[in-house]
Amino acid sequence: MQHHKRIEDYGFIGNMRTAALVDRDASIDWLCLPRFDSDACCAALVGEHENGYWKIWPSQAIRSTRRRYREESLILETEVETASGRAVIIDFMPLSRENDSVVDVIRIVEGREGGVDMRMDAAFRFGYGRIAPWVRIRDQGITGVAGPDGIRLETPVPLVEEDNDVHGSFTVKAGEQIPFVLTWYRSFCEEPPSRDAEQALADTEAWWQEWSSQCEIEDEYREPVVRSLITLKALTHAETGGMVGAATTSLPEEMGGQKNWDYRYTWLRDATFTLYALLSSGYRNEACAWRQWLLRAVAGDPSKLQPIYGLAGERRLYEHELDWLKGFNGSQPVRTGNGAYQQRQLDIYGEVMDGLHLGRVHDIEPNEDIWAIQCTLLDFLEAHWQEKGMSLWEHRGPARHYTHSKVMAWVAVDRAIKSVEEFGLEGDVEHWRQLRQQIHDEVCEKGFSSQRNAFVQYYGADSLDASLLLIPQVGFLPVDDPRMVGTIDAIQKDLTHDGFVYRFQSDKKAECGLTDGEGAFTVCGFWLVDALVMLGRQDEAAQLFDKLLSVRNDLGLLAEEYDPIQKRQLGNFPQAFSHVGLVNSAHNLSCCQKGVKGPAEERGKE
Repeated sequence: MQHHKRIEDYGFIGNMRTAALVDRDASIDWLCLPRFDSDACCAALVGEHENGYWKIWPSQAIRSTRRRYREESLILETEVETASGRAVIIDFMPLSRENDSVVDVIRIVEGREGGVDMRMDAAFRFGYGRIAPWVRIRDQGITGVAGPDGIRLETPVPLVEEDNDVHGSFTVKAGEQIPFVLTWYRSFCEEPPSRDAEQALADTEAWWQEWSSQCEIEDEYREPVVRSLITLKALTHAETGGMVGAATTSLPEEMGGQKNWDYRYTWLRDATFTLYALLSSGYRNEACAWRQWLLRAVAGDPSKLQPIYGLAGERRLYEHELDWLKGFNGSQPVRTGNGAYQQRQLDIYGEVMDGLHLGRVHDIEPNEDIWAIQCTLLDFLEAHWQEKGMSLWEHRGPARHYTHSKVMAWVAVDRAIKSVEEFGLEGDVEHWRQLRQQIHDEVCEKGFSSQRNAFVQYYGADSLDASLLLIPQVGFLPVDDPRMVGTIDAIQKDLTHDGFVYRFQSDKKAECGLTDGEGAFTVCGFWLVDALVMLGRQDEAAQLFDKLLSVRNDLGLLAEEYDPIQKRQLGNFPQAFSHVGLVNSAHNLSCCQKGVKGPAEERGKE
């Protein structure tokens, strides 16, 4: 059992098609092949070793360990020292050969001092840990087949097979490099050519270094921003341009609870935040690819717009439970698919319109069909904005008039008006101005509580919601409007613990001394940083930003949530939305220092 595991114990490698999570003891406990959302062949992360893992580790007592990414790359190095020597396990995924039909995971054990006795143990299990492949030992490694999946592990280390598990022992001496190259391929196709591990390492390092060198950010913020951007790039599918919410499924939002969701899909809500993060950092090509994904996803019947899509825009993400997996620290069920794709979330229309407008402002691959799509979306929203819906947090309770959703309906109309005024497009501006004002008036009347002096989670509620921090960013109200100042103050008072921001009131356990339940939502902390920057409270914003940085793991990675009471990360990992928030807040702080507008102030004005 893995009850001692912590989410922050894991490192992350990937090739922009899929990813793997590597524990501190150099065990790959999560690996989906060939795509992020494919079945896992190493699923010990949400189960046990029998559900699949691949570990390379000294067979001697350990004196010390440390790990790092090799400079500005996604090459993970885990260094171990024993009484007899020192060695490093180098883990990476080289860029895919051409498409999803072949994927490589490479591990190189390099001797640094003396000699270290090592052991390799692996259990490859397809179908999320349920199907053991037919393993055959051969010269220089093994092959394994299970239905459509074929794997080949090539290494000079002699391997033995026992009950479909694979083992090998070896000694690495100073100056030696011992490679292990795992290749996935379609079992009904010919085996692909072997890959040279050392050349792949050199090529992969050069590619990431060149890509990272393009980042535009002040030196003060470079380390966290570059690490976040590398993470975001690795979570983006090379062919489709879709970015997964995280590399994992079912890492718990409540340890031991049932809030275990599959995040290996793409969310519309992330669109504008992601575009700002990429454009602000100098990554125009990535912004173009993300916007093209967005266009393909939203094309068609606007009534069928979904909050979540598959990597290539797939619409049916059926949710089911894998009852043979015991879950991370026993947190069951383990789920694949995500039933929230069927929810009606009215806020996504505003996010889509905002993202498409931002693309037009920055002249990203103009498309004459975009405006027709936007007008169709707006016609649908005009007919339905007054209906109840689900929140951006994908509550699985009753539909409500969520204040943030209504604000985003206002955003949709506002961006349509600006598109006509600023770009000469055709549209009934006078009618849209009336609609925009109607929505604004209703939100201010029904979404604001004079008793609390704050906007509330939904009409008639007394509770707060951290998404209301976005009101000034989207341009609905100035940040110094007394109603907005009151909202920020109320959120700081009632939705934070030690500065960390919870999504909504029922999640905040600190007041009653409980330690279970959801953690603080990481991206909401960055939204508070942005609001404080906009208010001119620069020192307070910088202090909060530093506090949020401090809860990254030793590799600079963030999960979805952080529990400030138990001091541990929670939720799926690494979480794209958390790293997008980090990048945007860094730019907001940097721009404030230079006396220019950052992404938070630009969003509602462009």
